[in-house]
Amino acid sequence: MFKIIRIIVLISFLSFSKGVISQNNTSQLNATHRTYEIWDDQPAPNRGKDYSRIQARGYPTDSDWEAHSYPIGNGYMGANIFGRTDMERIQITDKTLTNGAPYGHGGLTNFGEVFLEFDHYEVKNYKRSLNLNEAILNVSYEYEGVKYTREYLANYPQNVIAIKLKASKKAKLSLTVSAVVPYLRSADAYNHSGETIENIAKYANTTAQDNLITFAGNVPSFSLNFEGQVKIINEGGKLIANNENGSNEIRIIDANSATILISTGTNYELNEDIFLQDSTELKLNSKIFPHKKVTEIIENASLLGYKKLKESHLKDYQNLFSRVNLEVSPSVPNIPTKTLVENYKQDASDIYLEELMFHFGRYLLIASSRKGTLPSTLQGVWSQYHVTPWSGGYWHNINVQMNYWGAFNTNLAETFTGYQEYFNAFTPKTYQHANTYIKKWHPSAFVDSEKGNGWAIGTGSNAYHVNGSSGHSGPGTGGFTTKLFWDRFEFTQDTTYLREQAYPALLGMSTFLSKTLLATEDGKLLVDRSASPEQRHNGVHYMTIGTTFDQGFVWETYNDLLKSAKILGTNDPFLEIVRNQIDKLDPIIIGESGQIKEYREEKKYGDIGDPKHRHISHLCGLYPGTLIDSKKPEWMEAASTVLDFRGNKTTGWAMAHRMNIRARTKEAEKAYEVYSEFLRERTSPNLWTVHPPFQIDGNLGTMAGVAEMLIQSHEGFIELLPALPKAWQTGSFDRLVARGNFEVSLRWKNSKISSVKILSKSGGKCSIKLPNTKGVQLKDRMGKQIVYKITDEDIIEFNTKKSGKYFITIK
Repeated sequence: MFKIIRIIVLISFLSFSKGVISQNNTSQLNATHRTYEIWDDQPAPNRGKDYSRIQARGYPTDSDWEAHSYPIGNGYMGANIFGRTDMERIQITDKTLTNGAPYGHGGLTNFGEVFLEFDHYEVKNYKRSLNLNEAILNVSYEYEGVKYTREYLANYPQNVIAIKLKASKKAKLSLTVSAVVPYLRSADAYNHSGETIENIAKYANTTAQDNLITFAGNVPSFSLNFEGQVKIINEGGKLIANNENGSNEIRIIDANSATILISTGTNYELNEDIFLQDSTELKLNSKIFPHKKVTEIIENASLLGYKKLKESHLKDYQNLFSRVNLEVSPSVPNIPTKTLVENYKQDASDIYLEELMFHFGRYLLIASSRKGTLPSTLQGVWSQYHVTPWSGGYWHNINVQMNYWGAFNTNLAETFTGYQEYFNAFTPKTYQHANTYIKKWHPSAFVDSEKGNGWAIGTGSNAYHVNGSSGHSGPGTGGFTTKLFWDRFEFTQDTTYLREQAYPALLGMSTFLSKTLLATEDGKLLVDRSASPEQRHNGVHYMTIGTTFDQGFVWETYNDLLKSAKILGTNDPFLEIVRNQIDKLDPIIIGESGQIKEYREEKKYGDIGDPKHRHISHLCGLYPGTLIDSKKPEWMEAASTVLDFRGNKTTGWAMAHRMNIRARTKEAEKAYEVYSEFLRERTSPNLWTVHPPFQIDGNLGTMAGVAEMLIQSHEGFIELLPALPKAWQTGSFDRLVARGNFEVSLRWKNSKISSVKILSKSGGKCSIKLPNTKGVQLKDRMGKQIVYKITDEDIIEFNTKKSGKYFITIK
């Protein structure tokens, strides 16, 4: 039943720019956002050049790098800065540099280390800080009456790391610059992964000449050639290059200031041949060297100069980061970040860390995933290791998806382009995987054609390789992946993307999944050879038929395909098969303990598998899926029961998933509880989060979780503050994105919404669920009254124009 209501509202009630809630509950907003910094009053600990000390049995550990260094990145490469005053360490990573470890398919490895030897001891007024609003890292201190400052930035448009060094007095800047390629010739001490020495061997030479240090080499097992260049541009003083006794260094003597530029490159080129070629030695052309490319980057950056590089960087970065503002804390404490973290572990009453972590997540995503770069890896774009934990790759049974869950609702859809380009390159190989899989396990459904069996993906992949079927994750892994493509469309409303990218991916995955289904005597269709990711029973990975994970993602993929086809007006004959099959999947079953079953044969919770397992794969239909929603309250309750049984004591990324699930069940205090626990137990002094060890999915997954607690739109309408905890009683956010491509800004006080602003970027109908519709006032930017409808569920609906702005106030 709809009621048409016309409401006139005073224009003064519609003032909506950044600020605080006034006494009459209207928003008086000032123009500036908070400045977010991660900072310390001491340098990071540094173990220097003795790399053998940071190797350990099993996966390596380096607490200095992992917990205390500060990261910068431009998607292509990353750097970890220690901020030392004796010998600064700048650890460099390039996502295209790999060795053969682990598993023989390639793994991210440390590109190089740059050192700045100042020999400044007993300094005063020290501070190092990473400004998230600018993506610039600063170091400042006083030594012997001179103030020294450094600025570090990772410029994306020019693909260069730039460092500006200054002294407050002329001719007082002196230091030695050197570079090292670690882990050369792979001694047995480094061979902790069980790989052969040949697989992980790396060779390099370093030279210093005039104002340039060059370190270049190769990884034989991948025919991989790499090169890094460090260029020094001094103002005043002089430079002296020294290659004696293997030093390969440049001395800056009595300069006023200096700029250091760092660039890296390899002979890697993202294309389908990388994945179609099985031999690692033949994936790359060993006769191609990156010298010309790296040299051009350095020379072009030199011509621009530091000032223009900084301007270019700020324009590019702030276009992304400044879109969203979120404030839930009443104040910003003036204490080092490590102290903030330590205090929170003892007393979580200061909620600023919860706000800061959200913004840090957006910073990390921008720094680790951009158009033209490989996607954000398990470690983003940072690894100091010879053999990165779990290869530093892409794991498709949740981790890589989690990296991008928050890309869309936190207004960073462009960061997903890196993954889309990567997907396009490996897709031809996945069609081969599908042919192999269906021919082996479902021969009666096999079609002898290039794409007739759809495409299939396993769990692991990296820059050089994509797996087929996995022994511990079922076919639903592919549906888990295509969910991202549909989400990208829903948030952006880009029909060109839907037609050219998302729909073909959904169609191919649906084709594959349809061939994995086994018809049962009672008319159901169940995935044959099904698994709930990484679960074990009686010590082995448990394979069965029709797990909730697989059934759920068949449903999700089918449902998204049908919606896509309707939007595009497509009438593919295969769609009729999907329509006939989707209602026979029976994806959700409630067990005797009131739980959503993980396995069809399960009766009570915990009958099969680890009852405290890190994965909660059978709840993916609630998040990131849409199968389970508020229209099925018994399913929502059963999902909550699973989480109560499962508990929060788990790995970092798994806590992030629990947080998002609790947000979807609208259990605000339980979502907040797991977020708070995550910050206490899985957060390092530099705000990187750990599995352990460090994995970026924890940072990015909780970022998505914060947004999910504040705005949801998966049920066909926008719901505001669906899981607002008591700790966030008063706050605001600007330009979070809802499905339909609506940018939403909101103010609330004492847990009650006071004003809402909607920017309709694509036009169309906007539906918003409100706590109540009494006293709601709605106007456009010109102050014109808007006609809207109210449904029985307290949802207001109104038509919008593209780029139209709409203002709601609630008395």
